[in-house]
Amino acid sequence: MTITINNDNLDNIEIFKEILKKDESSMINEALEVYFQAQHKILLEKNIDDENTMTNLSYDEFWDDMDI
Repeated sequence: MTITINNDNLDNIEIFKEILKKDESSMINEALEVYFQAQHKILLEKNIDDENTMTNLSYDEFWDDMDI
């Protein structure tokens, strides 16, 4: 695996490494956890929205042609 980090992020890693007294790996892993949680939430919300558009029938449309 090859990972490239842009200069701004590399500078921030060095700055926060000093401020937080953490190593680079810990900060990157913590950042990835936050990123994946956010992406997971976005995907769940998108799936809910997609489900709602597929089942978004009005009361009359749902019960139309039903004999009770």
